[in-house]
Amino acid sequence: MHTLVLWDIDLTLVDYSGTGRRWYAQALANVVGKPLDHLPTFPGRTERSLAKELLAAHGAAAGDAEIERIFAELESIVLAARETLPTLGRALPGAAQILTTLNARDDVVQSLVTGNLPTLAGYKLEAFGLHHHVDFEIGGFGSLSEHRHDLVEAAMTQASAKHGVSFDPSSVVVIGDTPADVAAGRHHGTVTVGVATGRHSVAQLADSGADVVLPDLADTPAVLKALLPCPPPRD
Repeated sequence: MHTLVLWDIDLTLVDYSGTGRRWYAQALANVVGKPLDHLPTFPGRTERSLAKELLAAHGAAAGDAEIERIFAELESIVLAARETLPTLGRALPGAAQILTTLNARDDVVQSLVTGNLPTLAGYKLEAFGLHHHVDFEIGGFGSLSEHRHDLVEAAMTQASAKHGVSFDPSSVVVIGDTPADVAAGRHHGTVTVGVATGRHSVAQLADSGADVVLPDLADTPAVLKALLPCPPPRD
């Protein structure tokens, strides 16, 4: 049985706190020509949801065309900052170790369910050498939908098609730092793991229904046990 592990990025694997506000302010100014007067709440949201709220709050049309313009601006802004990303954020403790450990296993497939655009997700992980360990081709990204559970469904469908394996929800682990990550996994009946490295406490993540809650990713054996409670299959 293969296990599909679907990682959130921001405040789960990496921390770029503060950059989202700056990037969205610049994108809004470039697209709408207005200063940022309203900042959406970021944790657990998708880029499509954030862009729609941002445009509407500033009196701009918020259709698909306008949202795509915001996406294009964000991609351009982060591309320009690509070389400086290691100085704008950090990899969270244990992230590299657990990704590397899982990548070495033949019974695990790692990808992403993240509110980020695919390009931004790549740049954010690349800054700390984490991008090698996850399969971007089968990820669920924030450009797809306002609703995070749609991202989980997309990742499961794409992973099953690529690997020729039917990933039953019991063999899928959704891991993130917000109740929205937990809710998205629970919507599809997956295993859910909360990590209290963001804005939500261990207690809040437990109350949201996470199957397991970790304080962080620093203890690799503990994280491995949470993600893969069963021993690997024997040859």
